[in-house]
Amino acid sequence: METIDEHIEIGQWGILLISSLAFIFFSPLAKTKKVFFKATQKNRAPNTMLLMGSLVISWIFAKSITNAANLGQQFGVAGGVAYAMYYFSFVVAGVVIYQIRTKGNFESIHDFLKVKFGHTAILIFSFLILIRLFNEVWSNTMVIGAYFGSIGSSSYYCSIVVFTGLTLFYALKGGLSSSIFTDAIQMLFFAILLIFILGKIFSYKNFSLSDIYWSSEWSMALGGNLIFTALIQSFSYPFHDPVLTDRGFLSNPKTTLKSFLWAAIVGFFCILLFSFIGVFAKANGSVGQPTLVVSRLFGTVFLLVINFIMISSAASTLDSTFASASKLLAIDLNIKPTLSFGRLVMIGIAIVGTIPVFLDASILSATTISGTMVIGLAPVFILWKMKTPKISFYASVFAGITFGFLLVFKTFPSSLILTTGKYADLLWINIWGSFICFILYLLPIWIKKTFN
Repeated sequence: METIDEHIEIGQWGILLISSLAFIFFSPLAKTKKVFFKATQKNRAPNTMLLMGSLVISWIFAKSITNAANLGQQFGVAGGVAYAMYYFSFVVAGVVIYQIRTKGNFESIHDFLKVKFGHTAILIFSFLILIRLFNEVWSNTMVIGAYFGSIGSSSYYCSIVVFTGLTLFYALKGGLSSSIFTDAIQMLFFAILLIFILGKIFSYKNFSLSDIYWSSEWSMALGGNLIFTALIQSFSYPFHDPVLTDRGFLSNPKTTLKSFLWAAIVGFFCILLFSFIGVFAKANGSVGQPTLVVSRLFGTVFLLVINFIMISSAASTLDSTFASASKLLAIDLNIKPTLSFGRLVMIGIAIVGTIPVFLDASILSATTISGTMVIGLAPVFILWKMKTPKISFYASVFAGITFGFLLVFKTFPSSLILTTGKYADLLWINIWGSFICFILYLLPIWIKKTFN
């Protein structure tokens, strides 16, 4: 990728600095643990719209926007639908969290796991969460860096360090309260700028909805594999994401459920609409990363708009990541439930999570906890009311991790892959893996009933 033009780069730095400094100035200062860890302001929890906006924007991160555009370019609108399908996770998580709060009287995911499966299960679950939070830092900041310069350039590294540092600063100020507050602003900006982007695309050489409709063949090989993979993973994926689950315990159960259901709808269409950038790039025969290619096609203003969306979405994910890591170690694991320790955790995850930026990030592919590696969480939460022995948790979770490694090292038997095309192996590893995880979760119950 060529170095970004000097004038554009100045504009991008202006957007980064002004938006970040504004968030630092206006973010609430947390003086109590309730404000810092629970986002409770004046004894009031977030309302439905505020919580819904926070959920949506914290999941529309820089990497997901890039992936949506890439899939739109690769598969047409089917690619956008495939990636948007992950927002079914909000429906699943919303319903399950509502039930474990109202029927199980649990106060958090960790509370549920501790009561049902014991302390060791919490440690394993927390380890999976920490790896995800670690990956969230570098995977989003690297996307931001690519808009400031070519990978490996001084402007690339400098933008990442500055962006991470400024986001960390306002996260340290208010914790989860800062995250929820800035999410509302970022969601509003995202909606306005998305409308601007769509207006530019559909005004270009008679590009229309018919071009969107005919951009896909709607076959398993051309997007279908990924659509069904996303649907399957939605039953497990949300539960290893503390950015999502932490927000499930902030407001009263009914408010929370409504927020999650609305977030599923709004998030689905936001990602789908953003994938139109990739569909547009495909229709015009553009080669390269679609958000960058299309940005250059429409000029400086369009590029700066895209840049602002990327910075806002990455910041919303990054501050949520810092807040969730802080709550995980300070409150959920009860290592040291103080504000000072919570802020220290934020600094630690920011530093450790930035290290891969200066390395070859691909070396982490074998250790990344992907959506496949956590499919073993599905029976744990979907069947939460079922009385199961502790071994059920370990059998299912470790089976899921095993299938994840089969995918990473490409050792899954090809005879069990029953469709063709890209992501066919991903789909069938998830199908067979999910089936095995549910069997292993239920097997100890059958053994106990049979032999007792």
